[in-house]
Order: sequence, then C-alpha cells, then structure tokens
Amino acid sequence: MIKEDQSEQVQLLSDPTVFGDGTEIVGRSTTHASEVFIGKTRVFKLKRAVEYPFLDYSDCDKRLKNCKAEVKLNRRTAPNLYRGVLPITRGDDGKLHLNEPGKMVDWVIEMARFDEGTLFDRLAEEGKLDRHLMEHLADKIASFHAAAQAREDGGGRTGIALTIESNAKAFAENAQGILDMVQVRELTDHSLDVANHHGQLLQSRRLNGFVRHCHGDMHLRNIFLEDGEPVLFDCIEFNEAFSTIDVLYDLAFLLMDLDHRGLRTLANVTMNRYLDIMGEAAGLSVLPLFLSVRAAVRSFVACAAAQSVDDEAFKIAQGEEAKSYLDMALNYLVIPEPRLIAVGGLSGSGKSRMGRDLAQHIGAAPGARVVRSDVLRKRIAGVHPLDKLPPESYTPLMSEQTYQAVYDMAHEALETGHSVIADCVFSKPHEREAIARVAADCGVPFDGFWLEASPEIMQERVSKRVNNPSDADAAVVRMQLDYDLGEMDWHKIDSSASCTETDAQALKILGL
Repeated sequence: MIKEDQSEQVQLLSDPTVFGDGTEIVGRSTTHASEVFIGKTRVFKLKRAVEYPFLDYSDCDKRLKNCKAEVKLNRRTAPNLYRGVLPITRGDDGKLHLNEPGKMVDWVIEMARFDEGTLFDRLAEEGKLDRHLMEHLADKIASFHAAAQAREDGGGRTGIALTIESNAKAFAENAQGILDMVQVRELTDHSLDVANHHGQLLQSRRLNGFVRHCHGDMHLRNIFLEDGEPVLFDCIEFNEAFSTIDVLYDLAFLLMDLDHRGLRTLANVTMNRYLDIMGEAAGLSVLPLFLSVRAAVRSFVACAAAQSVDDEAFKIAQGEEAKSYLDMALNYLVIPEPRLIAVGGLSGSGKSRMGRDLAQHIGAAPGARVVRSDVLRKRIAGVHPLDKLPPESYTPLMSEQTYQAVYDMAHEALETGHSVIADCVFSKPHEREAIARVAADCGVPFDGFWLEASPEIMQERVSKRVNNPSDADAAVVRMQLDYDLGEMDWHKIDSSASCTETDAQALKILGL
C-alpha cells in the first residue's frame, strides 16, 4: 500500500518556518491519501505515496499529475483556495527545501487557510445550518453542474451498476463480523434490480447531458463559507469514474449526509431548490437509488475503518455507524406510494411554510417535491426565485400560465413515483378542481388544505419576509381578502397558532 518513505517530506512540512507567515505551531491532518499541514495563512497538502485499487499516488510523477489535476478541477468552485503546486527539492546541502532550486523529490499543493469553523459539517453539528443557507448552497451547486463538462463516457446504467458491484466487493472484504451479510446481499440484489428497471432512463440521462464531470465527493465536510458564500472544495481528481457521474448522484451525497445527521427538512429544501433552478423532474425516479448507493459507500467505509485499528471503542462506534448507513441504504429503496397534497390560502396564511415542513414526511426520501407557484412564475419569467417581478408578471394571463405550469410539473413528478406538494393560493374553485384532477389522472390519493389566519397576522407575516420567492406585500393581502372563494371543500386549518400546532393539524388529517 505505501510505496515510498516520505518521512523527510513530513519533517520539512512540519517545520513552522517553512510557511513564512509567522506560523508558530503547524496543524496536521492525515487521511488515507494525503497529509495536510496547516499554518497561519498557508496550507500544504502532500499526497501520500500510496496505491489502492481506486487510487495511485505511488511515484512522484503520478503525484505531480494528480496535484495539477486537483488544483485545476477545484478552481472551478474554489478559485481563491487553491494557489498552485510547489516542488520539494533536495539542495546542495543534502536537505529538503520547499520551492527552491535542487533535485526534484516531491510535490505539494499550496492552499489558502480558511476558517475551519465554517465547514458545513461543523455548522450542522452546532445547529447553524438553516433553510436560507442551504437554498443558497443549492443555487451554487446548480450553477456548478450547469457549467460542468457534459460527458457520455460515464454514468448511465453501466456506471451505477459498476458502483453497486464495487460496493458489494468492498462489503465482502470489510463487513464480515460487523454487518448482517444477508442484508448486504439483499441490498446488492435490490439495487441492481432498481438500476436495471430504470436502465433506459439512466442511459437517456447520460446521452442528454445529465452526466457531467462533477465534484464526486460533495458532502458537508467538503463545503465551507468564504465571505458568507458557500464554497465546494476537495473534489475527486484521482479517478474520473468517481466524478463523471449523473448530476443527481453528485447531489445525492449531500442529501444523504444531511439526512443521516437528522436534517431531512434541510435535505428536502436543498433538493427542491436545486430542482427549481435546474427545472427537471424525471430524475426523481432514480434519486432513491442514488441515495441508497451513497449510503452503502459510507457503510463499507465505516466497516473498513473499524477493521483498521485495534481500539475496541472505535471499532464499536464505527460498526454502529456502518449499521446505521446500511439501514438507510435499504430503507431508501422502499418507496411509499405517491400522493398529491395541495396547500392553499391567501398570502401570509403560512401555506408555503407548512408545505415545506410537511414535505419531509411525505413520500420517498428526502420527501415530497414541492411545486410552488411563486417559484414557477419566476422561472417562466426567466429570473431567479428571489428576484422581484414587475406588475405585468401578475396579469390574469400570466397567472393562468403559472397555474398550468404547476399542474404540469406536479403531473410529471407524480409520474416518477414521487409525492408532490402543490403550493399556490388556489383561491378559485376551478384551480382547486384542476389540481385534484392531476391526482385523479395519475391515480394517486389527493388531499387539499386551506389555511386561514386573521388579516392582521397575514399582513404582519408578509411584511417580515426575507429571501422569499413571494412578491406579495400587505397591500396584496388586503386585495385578496375580497376574493370570492366559492364553495370550499378542502380541509380548513387555522394557521394563526404556532407552526408546530398548524403542522400537527395537517399531519393528523394525513394519518401521519
């Protein structure tokens, strides 16, 4: 596994003076592939002289190639972080030096130091991730995927099947005595069945630009904040098979990581914002498979970690982690029957908030697709969900087009087997009838909720909104109060009380 002695390189990079920035104590982090040395303002990353079945840093030339690739690829998302590649040389004095003349010995990546306290895994542990930050991150990921190179030499049914089979081999090598191997075989067989069932869709996505040169390792620990902006870093450079993948498989790692941490609401918010920006629904059919495969990878990695040390407490902890991920991987493939829920009400009634909170409880992980009229109106206009629209975007004709888009997108998502929450005012009887027909056409159960609150509460709520796709203000609420709602046969919910109480009413009606 280890092909060269790099003790001299480690000694050099452990010297505070080599940083030249006033570093007094060098921080150090070791992974299976790298040694990272952390100074005051600079960070040096040394690739370890190792060879694995999936990674080869065994000689200096290979390490240089991968150093250059890492810098190039990560500058797509983190241009300020990756400064370049520096040589380690042996001088005439026989000693190693960094970035000085002499005989080439090794290479390091130079990075800027960032505030480790802004890493998203730490923010998650401290309860500092919220909806707005995750929506902003989803915007960044969508932009990155849109700009990434489309490829036809990866992904598809073949790509995901190879990953499933690779997982099975890794389980066989590492999971004995830790996991129930009957469950492991069940997971492998079920995953391959699902991949084969969706084979045509997976191949179509590969041929139609949904397979791209992605990040490949997009979990919370590989995201940080720079001046308040989410930054993706440490993408996979050493094996293109791991990063030339379906964009939803790339996203699935992040969604699974959030879900594993008990943050399914944020996983659902992230998924929905990403789909709002990218404008696709067909991929929802394969998202459960992608989530399952990501969880399976984390399961066998935890098994390998447990097998690698003699510390009994660590072994037990990693074994429990492996079992938790295996349970997730199995559960992701159990798809509930889809259903359609419509949430209506005047502006400020709390319908969007309740729809967003209900979504995590509805349908396949990470929850229902939320189809919101405010977002689709912006999409039709060709602007970002948070951009304000002019009055001419709220004509009766534009509203008709928006509602039709809601019906169409809800139908498309339901056809994938994914549940949907439709979030619109739904003040007109024919609008409520139309969304109910979507459910009937798709053969799925339907529930309609009408939220009500006092005029004062609704006006106060819209006046306090920030970072919200709705352009409604207090004047709009006052105008809506004069609407003739016609006969209302949906479940009426008083949303004047707390969010928890409002949600509880809906969950009880839904039998949840």
